Amino acid sequence: MGVLSQVVLFPLAPVRGVVWIAERVRDLAEEELCHPSVLRARLAALNEALESGAIGPEEFDREEDRLLDLLERSDGRSPGGRARVSRHD
Repeated sequence: MGVLSQVVLFPLAPVRGVVWIAERVRDLAEEELCHPSVLRARLAALNEALESGAIGPEEFDREEDRLLDLLERSDGRSPGGRARVSRHD
């Protein structure tokens, strides 16, 4: 980057800093929300909600699929190395 570019873009430095910080915060939040232990806890809570009747089978299936997809992406493999089995069959 040339000296002229640095002088012209200098007023934008605070904005670029704020954007950089926001991106880091977003990355950390996504990492924390998609951590395997967090996803497993959310799956356990989802199963409890189904068993207590707080949610129906359709809602359970949708959320379970979403959480298992996130878990597979975060682990790089299927959860527990096993095939999925729904508990509400």
